[in-house]
Amino acid sequence: MSVAEFTLPQSFEGDRRGPVRWVVSHGLRQWPVLLIALIGAFGNAALASVVPVLTGQAVNTVMNRATPDLEELTRLAIIMAGTQLLRGFIQFMRNGGFEFMAQAVERSVREELYVSLLGKSMTFHNLQPVGDTMARATNDVREVNYLFSPGVNVVVGSLNFLIMPLVLAPRYHPSLILVPALFVVLYAFTLALYMGALAPVTDQVRAAFGRLNTRLAEALDGIETVKAASQEEAEVERFKHNVDRYRLASIKQGDVEARFLPLLVYSAALAGGLFHALVLFRQGQLDVGQVVGYFGVLMMLDFPTYASLWAYSRIASGLAGARRILELMNRENNLDQNEQGYAAPMRGKIEFRHATFAYDDGQPAVEDITFTVEPGQTVAIVGQTGSGKTTLARLVNRTYDVTSGQVLVDGVDVRDWQLESLRQQISIIEQDIFLFSQSIHDNIAFGRQTATREEVEAAAKSAQAHEFITSFNEGYDTIIGERGVTLSGGQRQRLALSRAFLTNPSILILDDSTSAIDSATEDRIQQAIFEAARGRTTLIITHRLSQIRWADLIVVMRRGRVAAVGTHDELMATSQAYRNIFSG
Repeated sequence: MSVAEFTLPQSFEGDRRGPVRWVVSHGLRQWPVLLIALIGAFGNAALASVVPVLTGQAVNTVMNRATPDLEELTRLAIIMAGTQLLRGFIQFMRNGGFEFMAQAVERSVREELYVSLLGKSMTFHNLQPVGDTMARATNDVREVNYLFSPGVNVVVGSLNFLIMPLVLAPRYHPSLILVPALFVVLYAFTLALYMGALAPVTDQVRAAFGRLNTRLAEALDGIETVKAASQEEAEVERFKHNVDRYRLASIKQGDVEARFLPLLVYSAALAGGLFHALVLFRQGQLDVGQVVGYFGVLMMLDFPTYASLWAYSRIASGLAGARRILELMNRENNLDQNEQGYAAPMRGKIEFRHATFAYDDGQPAVEDITFTVEPGQTVAIVGQTGSGKTTLARLVNRTYDVTSGQVLVDGVDVRDWQLESLRQQISIIEQDIFLFSQSIHDNIAFGRQTATREEVEAAAKSAQAHEFITSFNEGYDTIIGERGVTLSGGQRQRLALSRAFLTNPSILILDDSTSAIDSATEDRIQQAIFEAARGRTTLIITHRLSQIRWADLIVVMRRGRVAAVGTHDELMATSQAYRNIFSG
């Protein structure tokens, strides 16, 4: 079981020790429906076997008398018709049961995966391609659905058709069980070989689809960059390459499926069974009707043979999808929510004690950081691009955990805080603002969804956003496009500021969040930030001298280390790195 950054409530969590265990655990949740489906599968096969048995009896009725016994033939016909009508209802039970199970499993699998993804850390999400995640969350989950219906549905139904010849053949002659028994053994052996060859191929198909989806998602997400660089043709070529890779993997799967040996075994079984029955007929141990009945029973083996050609392929694809979903959910997180950790109203004191953080490549992004921010102070963090400013800020709310050293809030190591309490009292506004395809009101109230309209408007006014919001026809009810594409950069950032003001955090982190604000609005937004910073600890990552000047403390970052700490005047006099920022 992997550690979750946040453990969220969910209706069910499957057994994640392997794809088969996981799929079975989800399926067994629907045991009443499964029981109905299994009864339907057995009943369907049993009633299907009535037809060849009665056909054999009808042949004897016709052949053993000069004048056929119409009364007996009518009786046999009525029984046959009645059993097949009943079979149709029972077959509906089987198909309906497995289809209901498949849809219920898909729903619970989607919920389990979605909850798991929400509980993952940012380290996980930074490294996991969105397109591949979407492929697993959509296509692979649907493959798990198909595993149950038609996959398990047809397989269970067909396995019951294997049982009937074993049960009915000895009623004609004890030795006639030989052929169906040999068929079952050879069928199981060849099927095991088939599934062994198919499993790695289906894994390749699912992986190729994931890569295809990853590149597609990246191209669409960066469509503006693609068009600006006139790289449409290059992207089409890359897409074609990924499509070809997916096509070749699918062809390889088709090649394995084409070499389905049970078809050959079935043909040999029919020939061998008929020969055996005719030998017994010549010896006088079987009559014509019994030969016909036995051969009809033997032909019931065609359903498991032909159905398994594609049903087991559905199961293999479903298990491949389950493996990919499990790999995603079981991947270890670096963080845990620490439910029993420290939780209290935050004063806002921040301490870095020899804090170092390195990504997976081992190269420290920030190294040996030591400084203290007192409650209510405004601290500007400055430095050249790539100096570690944003990474440093992310250590405060445990977006990342330090590799060594400590980060403390109110004298408590952030790793000892209850993660939810820590983050609810810290608000981060990033340069790349994310807004949802919802109303402006819902976007502002995202961090505090019980806020009233008056509170939302007050927050927007504080962020200098109320004026442009009310200029829209729908005002606060205006639906904005995905990621806020229908708004300007300055408007998006003012909405993000509104969202932060509404949550009233004890620590406010502004990551170059006013970079897209026009000069006409800058004075007003600066005043809003100044008012927002009053009474709370504020970290500002910025290059704007107007914001740096009124900071209580300035931290200069250079190549992942603290190069200098002080006020603007002090640093201009003592720090070459600080002076370089403004001279460059």
